[in-house]
Amino acid sequence: MHIHKRPEQPEDYLQIEEVVKSAFSQEKLSDQTEHLLIHRIRKSDAYIPDLSLVATDQNNQPIGHLLLSKVTIVHQGQEVDSLALAPVSVAPEHQKKGIGSQLITEALTRAKEMGYQSVIVLGHEHYYPKFGFKPASSWNIRAPFDVPDHVFMATELTENALHDVQGVVHYSEAFSS
Repeated sequence: MHIHKRPEQPEDYLQIEEVVKSAFSQEKLSDQTEHLLIHRIRKSDAYIPDLSLVATDQNNQPIGHLLLSKVTIVHQGQEVDSLALAPVSVAPEHQKKGIGSQLITEALTRAKEMGYQSVIVLGHEHYYPKFGFKPASSWNIRAPFDVPDHVFMATELTENALHDVQGVVHYSEAFSS
């Protein structure tokens, strides 16, 4: 399926919210508030407009959305900048067509071009490894909450970007509101 990928615009927000709500409506592990998380991130210092991507169909209607936002990895007072991939949403009628994969690939490419070094994700253990993600514990990077090791993952956007990095990921306040 041919889709267009671009940074979201304010006029997309309401349609994106509907895509996100519908994408997570049947997810067992969802609290059904992902659209509110996106809203909070947009209002925070963690928001990067060029890394909040929307996928549109041939009629320019949003059918998918992905957001990368700023996080830090903190260890003994040292902070390393990174990004969090969350959430990724595709409207149910467009799922299983590669749209999410296209959005992730595009976002990782854009993030690397912008100079970001790494990305963290909490997600499906069998989906994200195809994009280079592996358990964050491989670098001694931990989540700030209790989560199974195999679903908290990281990837390096540049070789050895996490070689000397360890610590706990600190998400923006938007994630805890």
